[in-house]
Amino acid sequence: MGKNKETQDLGMVNKQRFYIAIMVSLTFGFMAGALYTSFKLANDAPVVQQNPHDQDEGSQETSAETGARILKLEQALKENPENVDAWTQLGNLFFDTDRFEDAIGAYEKSLALKPGDPSVLTDMGVMYRRNKNPQKAIESFDLAVAADPSFETARFNKGVVLMHDMEDMAGGIKAWEDLVKVNPMAKAPNGEPVSLLVERMKQQK
Repeated sequence: MGKNKETQDLGMVNKQRFYIAIMVSLTFGFMAGALYTSFKLANDAPVVQQNPHDQDEGSQETSAETGARILKLEQALKENPENVDAWTQLGNLFFDTDRFEDAIGAYEKSLALKPGDPSVLTDMGVMYRRNKNPQKAIESFDLAVAADPSFETARFNKGVVLMHDMEDMAGGIKAWEDLVKVNPMAKAPNGEPVSLLVERMKQQK
């Protein structure tokens, strides 16, 4: 999700958000589970091993920095509650810190000011799923697709939620088939073509 100039001014980091990574069982060849995650754009810096003490300090610093950003955005929104980008960024920070209900609330504010943003709708769907409300997640993904039929992440996420959370294999397969119709070269976050996943799921029905 690319950040605009105002986002950059607030010190946010540009990111591409992919929300669901799937685990396919190598033994049984079926969907074994799903994990929502947010992948930041990686830099080219080498990975340096840290001892646990260094990692704890780093986590504390990151948490403090995120908390400061949240407070800054909340203050800015008190002064200008019509700032749609600030609401979106606040939702993103709550997303990254697993504050599901707070993220949903912030995204709802953003969508009230700018209806139909497929990225925000997809983010909100992820938060609904993680907040144990898969039906609302599906509704959010459907709204994202309605707003932008080419928005692949929402289509992929919908398939995983249907299969994994709602035990609707047929519905999940259809969601992925629709994705392949939009982009025959579509890939899952693990790099596997969605078309191959569809065939695998059909074999397990």
